[in-house]
Amino acid sequence: MKSKSFLLSPENLPAYLQGRKLVSGARDCEVRELGGGVSNIVLLVEWPDVPERRWVVKQSLGKLRVKDDWRSDRNRIFREAEAIRMLRPVLGHSIPEVIHLDRTNFIYVMTAAPSGSTVWKESLLACRRSDKAVAHEVGVLLARLISATDGEKIYRRRFGNRKNFEQLRVDPYYRTTAARHAKHPGIYRALQDLIEESSEIRFSLVHGDFSPKNILVRGRDIFLIDFEVVHWGDPSFDSGFLLNHLFLKAFHRTQYAPIYFEAARAFWKALRVGMGPEPSRRFEYMTIRHLGALMLARIDGKSPVEYIRNEETKVIVREAATNILLYPPPTLEELIDRISKRFVKT
Repeated sequence: MKSKSFLLSPENLPAYLQGRKLVSGARDCEVRELGGGVSNIVLLVEWPDVPERRWVVKQSLGKLRVKDDWRSDRNRIFREAEAIRMLRPVLGHSIPEVIHLDRTNFIYVMTAAPSGSTVWKESLLACRRSDKAVAHEVGVLLARLISATDGEKIYRRRFGNRKNFEQLRVDPYYRTTAARHAKHPGIYRALQDLIEESSEIRFSLVHGDFSPKNILVRGRDIFLIDFEVVHWGDPSFDSGFLLNHLFLKAFHRTQYAPIYFEAARAFWKALRVGMGPEPSRRFEYMTIRHLGALMLARIDGKSPVEYIRNEETKVIVREAATNILLYPPPTLEELIDRISKRFVKT
């Protein structure tokens, strides 16, 4: 039995796995740390003699590793594991399989992405032409997630609590950004209105961190991870979240902006085709508003995007995000046209 202060490391994980009878020999496996973001310890376990056997061990942190004081309930790890277990029959091998759950130490063990997979974020930053095809598959996967859980009472009952989403997204992204722009009543009001309106939309499961850093790619196969802020709510948050990352990279590397916007179009087309005629056009409108809010939040919120360091670029992103928040266009295509002409000079 461990204490709640026990933290995993590459050094102690083999003994932990052996103590839990998950492996027979602690020396048979190799362990290395993965990028767990700011909220988790994430370790990869591999067996040189059995290359197809790969595990990821994840432990939630109470205090996140950022400059600001940002805390979250560690029990979110159990919701994540439950969501993966429930979605596995729906999404199949596009998501992990849960192997072990440790409620004392806030840990769970899952299968890893296939060997040779790469993080989509890395591919995007390298501006590879294959990103359009990957973006299409990502749109298909999100459509499957939304359509499979739309209106399903079991998901609404088990994931209706939004506490983790409030702690890890709404507060640090939207409320913090609104507070830091309190002297600009238009921005403040637009963010407050978005928080209120989005909270009233509840019709499917929401991943909550639908980001290229959580999508691993091998060929055209994709593997989605990190369900720790999963909840029943507004799925346009996920579409806005993904698009935000594509737009930010267009601002970051303007010479490749057309590639990022092509990927955005491919993602959006696949998502809408997969979802069918419903939900209504409001889904697109809410997606665009979330996109604008998230663009601003990744500059002025508690979790600024790490690759935009140039102050001039930050000013341009703020201006573009403010324009979206105050004057959101009705369609994504109109928004891409606006951004391309006014804010991103390729």
